[in-house]
Amino acid sequence: MRRAAAAPPVRYPPAPATSVRASGPPAGIVHSPADGAPDGTARHIGRMESTVPADAARNRTAHEKAMNLEKRITLVKIGVFAAALVPLATLVFAGFTGGLGANPVEYVTHTTGEWTLRLLLATLAITPLRHLTGRAWLVRLRRMVGLFAFFYLTLHFATYVVLDASLDLAYIAGDVADRLYITVGFAAFVMLVPLAATSTNAMVRRLGPVRWRRLHRLVYAAGVCGALHYLWLVKADLREPLVYAGILAALLAARLPAVVRWLKARRSKAPRR
Repeated sequence: MRRAAAAPPVRYPPAPATSVRASGPPAGIVHSPADGAPDGTARHIGRMESTVPADAARNRTAHEKAMNLEKRITLVKIGVFAAALVPLATLVFAGFTGGLGANPVEYVTHTTGEWTLRLLLATLAITPLRHLTGRAWLVRLRRMVGLFAFFYLTLHFATYVVLDASLDLAYIAGDVADRLYITVGFAAFVMLVPLAATSTNAMVRRLGPVRWRRLHRLVYAAGVCGALHYLWLVKADLREPLVYAGILAALLAARLPAVVRWLKARRSKAPRR
């Protein structure tokens, strides 16, 4: 019996020689010039890696500055809030200690009226002060100061209506019609009511920035009416009302375009600290 012939051995072709250097380094691996990578590529990647810590440090420094500024603004707001309550605390203390004088109603009426005008002028002074100093964060105090002005105006008006006029609407209407200083004072109150009511961010969004700014220009007319109210109320010594009227005139003039440019020019020429 014949044996079957053995199958010939299988010959595989030799594997092609590969060169790591020819195919280039795998993605993500940076070789030095000694490993065969181009010298410029290594320098470029090195520069990119060296800028990452610098950018992170700059971002961290900017964040720290912003946080420090927010802390300072918060402290300033707390100080302004506390200072604006001092006149009210003084009135309350005087009421409990008998320091309101012989005519308490007149004392309270005049005190709240004067502080209304002072805080209204302080509100109008914030924008020119921002133009002069370049400190934009001052605008964030304007709403608080303006609302405190309206708060003292409400106390002023309530003192007249409740304590002086005894809620007699016919008497109040006659006073508004016959006495010119009460007429302009009442007009100032009426103009400031919608400004206080629309002072929130939600009302700014609802009205839109253009209409909101247009409405809040009534504060200028309210300031003029307040100054005239004080000027026509005083019959003997006009020096203090005239001082307030002069400050108001200066603050209104500071909003003229030419004056705004002059204030900003003064700021640019001032030496930096």
